[in-house]
Amino acid sequence: MAKTTSINPYSGKEIETYREHTKKEVSEILEKANKRFYKWRETSFAERKELMLAAASELKKNKQEYARTMTAEIGKPITQSIAEIEKCAWVCEYYAEEAKNHLQNETVETDAQKSYTKYEPLGVVLAVMPWNYPFWQVFRFAAPALMAGNIGVLKHASNVFGSALNIEKVFKRAGFPENCFTTVLVGSNKIEAIIENPIVKAVTLTGSGPAGSAVAKTAGKHIKKTVLELGGNNALVVLKDCDIEKTIETCVQARFQNTGQSCIAGKRLLLEKSIAEEFTKKLLLKVRELKSGDPMDEQTYIGTLAREDLASELEDQVTKSIDQGAKLLLGGKRQGAYFEPTVLGDVTPKMTVFKEETFGPALAITTFEDVDKAIELSNDSKFGLGVSIFTKDTHAAEKIAYRFDEGAVFINELVKSDPRLPFGGVKESGYGRELSKHGIREFVNRKTVYIK
Repeated sequence: MAKTTSINPYSGKEIETYREHTKKEVSEILEKANKRFYKWRETSFAERKELMLAAASELKKNKQEYARTMTAEIGKPITQSIAEIEKCAWVCEYYAEEAKNHLQNETVETDAQKSYTKYEPLGVVLAVMPWNYPFWQVFRFAAPALMAGNIGVLKHASNVFGSALNIEKVFKRAGFPENCFTTVLVGSNKIEAIIENPIVKAVTLTGSGPAGSAVAKTAGKHIKKTVLELGGNNALVVLKDCDIEKTIETCVQARFQNTGQSCIAGKRLLLEKSIAEEFTKKLLLKVRELKSGDPMDEQTYIGTLAREDLASELEDQVTKSIDQGAKLLLGGKRQGAYFEPTVLGDVTPKMTVFKEETFGPALAITTFEDVDKAIELSNDSKFGLGVSIFTKDTHAAEKIAYRFDEGAVFINELVKSDPRLPFGGVKESGYGRELSKHGIREFVNRKTVYIK
């Protein structure tokens, strides 16, 4: 019988061992979910709203409990874990209030007596989710999916099974009917068979490029809808007329929050040459102030990476880049799953830390002469999740936003997800959108109704 043991990356101690679901148990979970769908889709928006607001209340009430499990499992600093739980409550409240408006019938004038578009739920949707934001990634799918009348089945990353079960607990405590949202405890090698099951009508995945490609291949073979939110290598484009102090503060947060383990983190810092020296000097002072240590300590900003192999992989990327000519300005050392906040200078587009996504606290600095070169450098990536531009001339920045091959352009702010705005990327960062009205409409049948 397959088992999975979660390890605290900070202490190295075992947290808990979970028995994985058998093939038969997974089939039973899917069958129960499918049965629930035909009853759940009959509920009104008012009924769903009441339950979703109860879920938001539950998240707020027991945020410490859920946050501590998250911190133990992946080493995320406790204050950031709590903030993540609070953001999940926000997305629940947003869709509780807005789902009905987002899914209203849309009348279309034709030669019919009456014709309109109707938004109907698809059924059971499988969510394949990563460990780095173990609650948020799930809730930004679950809140709209459930409010639309769908049923959620979660296959979470194996190192956050505790958080996965806690998410299921949130919906149970909130009073959702049994099997509206269920967790399957299985390894990634079982995902293909779950997608192939006729009960599963669609799949959403947040994760790596190879994982997304594998899921899309299986779903495509069976003609099933997918939404993929994959990797990112976001640029922080800093122009000479920026507010240096505020920009540094935002750039440090963009790169180092969640210990750098974020697809939308600002990983490549592009500096206009005339301010590069001053900016870098002040940036290094700010990064040195970041407190590393026990993730359970409220003063800690930099925790460990989620696993030691991830820290080792980042160490390899940094070492290769230094060998290629990058200058180590700060950090660079690893101890177990901990990796020091690191800054590399003189980085060129041919170097590893420029080309590859770095999933940890390492920032790569590249300079440019003018805006055209900055855009060229930013777009020189197989990813296209988002970009940040820093300047006092916001009008000029807005005019060039279309030239960036990205899913999002943020001016004077880090790239972040917001329930009110669509979230997703282009190129190898995936396709489809989460959040806003665009996200809730991904997993519905846009049905045409024509009456003559």
